[in-house]
Amino acid sequence: MNKWVSILVRLSVSLAILGFVVWNAWKDATFRDNFWKLVSSPAANWYILVAAWLVSLAAVMITMVRWHLLVVALGLPFKFRDALRLGFLGYMLNLVSPGSVGGDLFKAIFIAREHPQRRAEAVATVVLDRIIGLYGLFLVASIAIFSDGLLHENMPRPIRVIVVATLVCTAIGAVGIAMLLIPGVTSGRMSERLSRLPKVGGIAVKLIEAIRIYSQKPLVLAINVVLSMIVHLFATTSVYMIATGTPGVVPTWLDHFVAVPLAMVAGAIPALPAGLGAIEIVIDYLYTNLPTGLKVTPGQGLLVAVGYRITTLLNAAVGGVIYLFNRREVDELMHEAQEPHALEHELDRDRPSDNNAECHGDRDLHGATPASN
Repeated sequence: MNKWVSILVRLSVSLAILGFVVWNAWKDATFRDNFWKLVSSPAANWYILVAAWLVSLAAVMITMVRWHLLVVALGLPFKFRDALRLGFLGYMLNLVSPGSVGGDLFKAIFIAREHPQRRAEAVATVVLDRIIGLYGLFLVASIAIFSDGLLHENMPRPIRVIVVATLVCTAIGAVGIAMLLIPGVTSGRMSERLSRLPKVGGIAVKLIEAIRIYSQKPLVLAINVVLSMIVHLFATTSVYMIATGTPGVVPTWLDHFVAVPLAMVAGAIPALPAGLGAIEIVIDYLYTNLPTGLKVTPGQGLLVAVGYRITTLLNAAVGGVIYLFNRREVDELMHEAQEPHALEHELDRDRPSDNNAECHGDRDLHGATPASN
């Protein structure tokens, strides 16, 4: 019961935020005109919107390439088709999962079971993939801030705070990743202190030990950071294409590299499911408050954000199709993942014999052993 109350509260907050943004925008006559123009716009505009969706789909698939590289770099058998399947399922769960089981937790538990002798390393690929993805987001935003000269502009205080916070987080992220990959930093006393943390100590130590393996693979990490930046390049370009396909004045392509990453960061707030409401309100605010020199209609960012939301739902639909073909396996794993400390329990499970591990590790999403390539 408590779980459903929490879900209802989170969803209500998101809808309330979104409703406020829509209500505030609808009061503007220009916004209403642009909205009806979009609904009745010529086919050429819709072609742009379809192209924008394809670019966003490409961005999602690159994240799966990134994760696949992290897994195979550890010598774990992992087919790219399974990375696609798990990736789209995880993407769908991040958007529509009714409970506490997000896409990352689902992927972590699944891949841990596929590699029972190296559970920690398998889970670490999911954790590191998320860290690299988030850092790439801050990195792209920071580059855009310097390229757009925002630090030298007279801008509203909230924007300046966001800009400075982004640069600070980028610097902290760089130091944090560097420290995480230095063996002397992540061993000894630090590992001992982490192990004493309540509830998460054991799993934190195991994951850091697994991530430490990547300190010997700097090229893999560099490639993944570049791929992460390409992901956000594609995602931001997709949003800009949506903007150009909607009536009204919109910020430049470069300005979008400030607005979109910051909105995505806001969308990562755990309290709001799939960032519903947060992404919309941040994009709408930045559209009208960035020092672009353009007179952007209030609510214009909302139109673009709704277009972006539709592309995410279309991408999630791919995961929905995969779910229909793997419903039993996914439902079983989702049920187990909802148990308290599910991931920690998974890492603490006894390791099976070598023969069993080898067979289990070669299974695909359907539970069958695929033919060798």
